[in-house]
Order: sequence, then structure tokens, then C-alpha cells
Amino acid sequence: MNARDILDSIEKDHLKTDLPTLSVGDTVNVHVRIIEGQKERVQIFQGVLIARRGRGINETITVRRIVDNMGVERTFPINSPKIAKYEVVRRGDARRAKLYYLRDRVGKSRRLRDRRRSLKHVAGEKTVGN
Repeated sequence: MNARDILDSIEKDHLKTDLPTLSVGDTVNVHVRIIEGQKERVQIFQGVLIARRGRGINETITVRRIVDNMGVERTFPINSPKIAKYEVVRRGDARRAKLYYLRDRVGKSRRLRDRRRSLKHVAGEKTVGN
């Protein structure tokens, strides 16, 4: 048993098991636990998942949203105990692993195609040939 296997076995206890399928391009709600003094509340951060990196306990996602015509990005550790839950609001169709090009976009060009629509379009397409 090498060092990587030992680390993986230790990390396995801390990994979350109730995660939905998160992929780049999806619009997600991240429910973050915020502790203010003695009170604890849950704040929702909704945005487009533009990057995913790492593996195991070190896996993180970057979520981008627009607030007052300014882009705000936050990086969340997927397995953090401060995250109450993740919700997928909309599945986006992305053909890249990182969507950093969305930082330069404004207006309607910032939108991503819906994955259901693009899959239905491809499935219904017929080839014309001999």
C-alpha cells in the first residue's frame, strides 16, 4: 500500500456522498452556512459553474454570478462542512472544461445553451445520404 492509497482511505471518511452531478456550465445554488456570533444562517449563492479542479478532499468549484453589472466569483471546496447543500437549477451545455471566456462577455452572449435542448436537437437530426 503506497502513500496515495493511505491518504485516500483517510480522506474517504470526510467525502460527501449526497452530491448531485455537478458539471461545468450548470447553474447551481450553493447553500453556504454563515456563522455570525451565536447565530447560524444559510445563504444561497446562485451562479454558473465555470471551473472544477482537484480531486478527493481537495476538489473545488468556481461559481460566477453577476451582481449590479459586476461579475463575482467564489471558489467553494466541494466537501467543506460549511456547505449545506448544492442544487442544480439548470443544466448548461459547455464544450470546454473551464469557462473563463464568460468573464469577457456581457448581455445575452453570456448565456449558455440548455443541455436538454441541444441533446434533443442532435437526437432528432436525420442524415441525408445515399
